[in-house]
Amino acid sequence: MRFRFCGDLDCPDWVLAEISVLARISSVKLKLICAQVLRELLGDNIDYEKILKLTSDAKLESGDVKAAIAVLDFILSNAAKHNVDGESLSSELQQLGLPKEHATGLCRSYEEKQSSLQDSLRAGSLRLSRLDGVSWRVDYTLSSSELQDVGEPLVHLLLRVKHREHGEPEAVPVAVSADKFRVLLAGEGVQLGAEGGPALCLGPSEGRSVSHSPSTPQS
Repeated sequence: MRFRFCGDLDCPDWVLAEISVLARISSVKLKLICAQVLRELLGDNIDYEKILKLTSDAKLESGDVKAAIAVLDFILSNAAKHNVDGESLSSELQQLGLPKEHATGLCRSYEEKQSSLQDSLRAGSLRLSRLDGVSWRVDYTLSSSELQDVGEPLVHLLLRVKHREHGEPEAVPVAVSADKFRVLLAGEGVQLGAEGGPALCLGPSEGRSVSHSPSTPQS
């Protein structure tokens, strides 16, 4: 069976195994433990001593307490990641064997912090550099004292790469031959428009044309 809080995949076996541990804790105390786990997910320190006191009457071993924290962390963070609403999460947890009263209390705590939790997860997610812009020119060598073969266009690209959300873009120059540029496009013709200039169309298919921006030929 597939579950939304698991990304529409089967629930991991270890999560299934720990649901019975959560069921041994009273619903009121489980909600208080959820609050501690949510604190940690939001960047605050978790109070392990308080959790140990809350689970003392359930006679859980240290390993069971850690497993309970881990499974709550998994449920809450993945539910927020996959944007699961509280009602759906409660239904899925009950399907896994968690008592209704326990699932209801857990999901109330989740709904109260869902928006903040999603913001926190979004801020801590992996961010790669992104392309902020591209400018280009094509140089076409008519003659040269240094080259034997001339008449081959050379494509100059200036990639503006942004590494941080608020940082200044870094200029990365790239110069490639027309053949290598076609390989770069991986068989897909694209158009790169320069401000005030024509579009550059380079593709592997016959009939494609190369337009170049005005520039002084190399000598």
